[in-house]
Amino acid sequence: METKQLTVEFSRQDLRRLIIPLVVEQLLAITVGLFDSVMVSHVGEAAISAVSLVDTVNVLLVNAFSALATGGAVIAGQYLGRREPRKAGHSGQQLLLFMGEASLLIMLFFYLGKGFVLNVVFGQVEPDVAAYANTYYMIVEASTPFLAIYSAGAALFRVMGNSKISMWVSLAMNAINVAGNALLIFGLHMGVEGVAIPTLVSRAAAAAAMVVLLKRPGLPMQVEKFTLHHDRYVVKNILRFGVPNGLESSMFQLGKILLLSTVSVLGTASVAANAIGNTICTFQCVAGNALGLAIVTVVSRCIGAGSYERARFYTKKLMKYTYLFMCGDILFITALLPLIMKLYNVSPEASSCARTIILMHGFFGMLLWPASFTLPQALRAAGDTRFTMLVSTVSMWTMRVGFGILLGRYWGFGVVGIWMAMFIDWMVRVAFFVPRFHGHRWETMGLRD
Repeated sequence: METKQLTVEFSRQDLRRLIIPLVVEQLLAITVGLFDSVMVSHVGEAAISAVSLVDTVNVLLVNAFSALATGGAVIAGQYLGRREPRKAGHSGQQLLLFMGEASLLIMLFFYLGKGFVLNVVFGQVEPDVAAYANTYYMIVEASTPFLAIYSAGAALFRVMGNSKISMWVSLAMNAINVAGNALLIFGLHMGVEGVAIPTLVSRAAAAAAMVVLLKRPGLPMQVEKFTLHHDRYVVKNILRFGVPNGLESSMFQLGKILLLSTVSVLGTASVAANAIGNTICTFQCVAGNALGLAIVTVVSRCIGAGSYERARFYTKKLMKYTYLFMCGDILFITALLPLIMKLYNVSPEASSCARTIILMHGFFGMLLWPASFTLPQALRAAGDTRFTMLVSTVSMWTMRVGFGILLGRYWGFGVVGIWMAMFIDWMVRVAFFVPRFHGHRWETMGLRD
């Protein structure tokens, strides 16, 4: 079958076909978190606290693999912009190999470091919370390689502009997860195991689906076979584009994990409020995350074709969409907040605190979030990953972590203070990313032959 040729001109219809499945996929991904937390809340407040603690580590893996895969897939996107589909397919093969090998090492590391994570990182938690966390951790970490392969496949389909495939695979994965949760928790009364086992099974199914779908004929780039041979040039570019992306995401999540030790000593109600806030606030950022992924696809292709003006044009256009959609998203969630809070079986103290967190996040999200997180995706798609990594990591550890500990533990603001520090972090990011985009340095960071 003839290989499709791609263009760096994107009509409104092209952008709509790209963005809508990405929004649906983002919604599906975080809906699992909502269903998990709501279902496990019926086991008890200790169970929801345990799952939220371990999921903070798991989110590190999810975000790191997604960032690493997206950065690596930028190589394929730039090759597609150059109209070199064979090189794009070859880079896809190398990305899958790299992700598979890296994930096996990471899984081993997490199992060997289980005692440190559960006893040191999470700090002194109540015994029943610790027991639940241990059970959940042991099961879910086995899904690490499957998560990595799924992330790589999804990223490759996105840079092809075929976001429908990753949407449908995500839909199937989430359906397996939610159905499994319902069966094991309510039918078999398995507690936190009922949340963990479906996660493992659903990720394995998603990884298998991606491997099969990437071999289909007629794709813009063809991953015809899978190899164990390393191409040093491609791996070097994966390291240059993907690793700073993955490290940035990892450092971001590690900072949040460190702050968990501050949250955990504030009591179970604070841990539960923080968990609810994390889940609901993620919904407020659905549009921003989806548009960020769209920017990666569009800009990487424009950069590959050497069309920097088109890269700027589409970035500005997609940023306008981001602000518009995020404002609508946040206002809609705010209107539903009284109903949402009734879904959680937590104490009045935890409920009140969670409500405050969600409202604050919504206000600052409409003002700062797109320029803090969506805009730098254009820089990453152009290959300017070291700059974004440096700014994000330094801002995270000095502003969010430093001020978070001061505000939360020492200045008496509690868990709300930790979220206040996060908004300071966003301000710093905006101050660096906006001038960088308006400059020209990022235009020199593309794929090198």
